[in-house]
Amino acid sequence: MSSWVAGANAADTDFSLNNLPYGVFSTHGQAPRCGVAIGDMILDVAQAEMAGLTGTQDLLQQAVWNPLMKAGPKVWAAFRARLIGLLKEGSAHVEDLTPMLVPMSDAAMHMPFRVAEYTDFYAGKQHAQNVGTMFRGPENALPPNWLHIPIGYNGRASTVVVSGTDIRRPVGQTKAKDAANPVFGPSQRLDIELEIGAIVGTPSDMGQPVTVAQAREMIFGYVLLNDWSARDLQAWEYQPLGPFQAKAFATSISPWIVTAAALAPFAAPAPDREVPLLPYLVEDTPGLYDIDLFVHMNGHQISHTNMQELYYSSAQQLAHHASSGCAMRSGDLLGSGTISGPKPDNYGSLLEMTWGGQNPITLGDQTRRFIEDGDRLTLTGHAQGDGYRVGFGACTGTILPAPDFYKETT
Repeated sequence: MSSWVAGANAADTDFSLNNLPYGVFSTHGQAPRCGVAIGDMILDVAQAEMAGLTGTQDLLQQAVWNPLMKAGPKVWAAFRARLIGLLKEGSAHVEDLTPMLVPMSDAAMHMPFRVAEYTDFYAGKQHAQNVGTMFRGPENALPPNWLHIPIGYNGRASTVVVSGTDIRRPVGQTKAKDAANPVFGPSQRLDIELEIGAIVGTPSDMGQPVTVAQAREMIFGYVLLNDWSARDLQAWEYQPLGPFQAKAFATSISPWIVTAAALAPFAAPAPDREVPLLPYLVEDTPGLYDIDLFVHMNGHQISHTNMQELYYSSAQQLAHHASSGCAMRSGDLLGSGTISGPKPDNYGSLLEMTWGGQNPITLGDQTRRFIEDGDRLTLTGHAQGDGYRVGFGACTGTILPAPDFYKETT
């Protein structure tokens, strides 16, 4: 599709008319407001709604997308169709909308939605095999339940932050293998996890499971997600209840929500099942997406993989989450788990790329085993159409030194 907005028809833009992702932005110290990315511009849809152009009423005025998310799929579809009509070549509203366009270069981005709860899954088989091999050996790499259910844990919504937010190195307990007791201090094995985050739009009731098909309809859109991980804290704390402080300190997301509708043309099937899934998890339509994913560290590309490497789709993860009767809320965020491909340059974490720190990676004239203070990590991703892209923008974070707190408590 072609747009009248300059730059929106470039083959290499993340934000074509086929995309139209949703974010929250501010300019020149003004209050944040809802916006839609188109080319290298942002359409102020809060202002467009007030002008009666969006077909919505009081859904775009809160500087978060939660009100529209909660309104449901029919409203989502109507709003997207209206946006396409407003921004496509030949639109009758060029003069009305031109003053509502803001250059992205002038904008600061904010959290695009209010996170209700955050759950992180472990749905990448290659990642699970790699990590399991490191810690348990190849014969016991996958836990016994892994091929039967999407494994997950409840994370912290309070520390989910938008791209560009600096991340303070976490402190906590670690214990060396040959040490008698743990010590308290900054993590020395700080890592990333390349993930896709699915955002729940419509909620479910407590006590009422949902099917995979219903779960698919509940998902509003997707973001890139970096689940920062302190591997040394995790190694000491995770048994028997799993990740805690090693994951709780920060999770970064990209600022633009790419809708499920924009990604629909890129739907892809999950890998063949090694063992049959129980009926409630069987998916009869393609649930993954052909999205190329990249990791850069201090400007150097260190990984390239694809969302198709996941073993479980977001809809399967959501259906399993609700299967016990757990109520899902509008604004719930589901992390996919680390997405790794078959080769070291397809891995989605430094733990895998360096194989536990044994094999450092090269960044120009430097090497890294894990993340050092001042390092900048950037995730990007896009689905490639015929002459257009549906992209997410960047998910970026820079590591700051640990707080002095630990010096006062050791």
